[in-house]
Order: sequence, then C-alpha cells, then structure tokens
Amino acid sequence: MAEEKVFTFKGKTLEELKAMSIEEISLLLPSIVRRKINRGFSEQEKIVLAKVEAGEKKIKTHCRDMIVLPSMVGLKIAVHNGKEFVEVFIVQEMIGYRFGQLAPSKKIAVHTSMGAKKTVVRK
Repeated sequence: MAEEKVFTFKGKTLEELKAMSIEEISLLLPSIVRRKINRGFSEQEKIVLAKVEAGEKKIKTHCRDMIVLPSMVGLKIAVHNGKEFVEVFIVQEMIGYRFGQLAPSKKIAVHTSMGAKKTVVRK
C-alpha cells in the first residue's frame, strides 16, 4: 500500500502550523514576509483576520498585500483586482503568498498575425 503524502511546510504539518502563533509562523517565512508581520498589520488586514477568526465562509477584500496564514487554509477569499473581485480558494501551498499574487490584475495580450487586431486572453 502506498502511503498518503502529508503536506509539510518547513517540516511542520498544517495542524502544527495552525496551533502556532503568528510570531512563531513568521520565523518560518521568508524575510520580507517576516518583516511585514513584525511591523504589524494595517487596519484593513486586521479586519480580514477578524473575519477569518470568526469563521466567515466568503470574505471580500481590497487588501492585496495581506499574507496568507495557515488559519486561512480552506477558505474562499474574494480579492479585488482593480475591476472585480476574483474568488480564490486558499490551499496549503499558498501559505506565505500575498493575496495580490493570487488574483492577477493585468491581462496578457496575445497578438495574432500581422494586421489583425490584438486578442486579449486571460490566463
């Protein structure tokens, strides 16, 4: 029988990460993310964290610089990309990313042959 692969982040399972405080988690993250956490969260980020702790199912936010924390895994968060809200389902591999990295704000322009109008394709 093949063993089921268990997700680990820097040697810690998801349950261990959820039991840790934000300061302990910051020590496992890259330095730029650690510095942001050490400086403290903005008012908008505190509102998002309060909604996560309250257990809301769908959360809408304009806060693109919020960091994905282990307590957010399994939630659907709608992040504003400048025009609309893009719904993002948070999975374990996204820990340490920023919301802005998960909801692209620019479209990729793909050009066809010469003389034809450009076609915008969203990837």
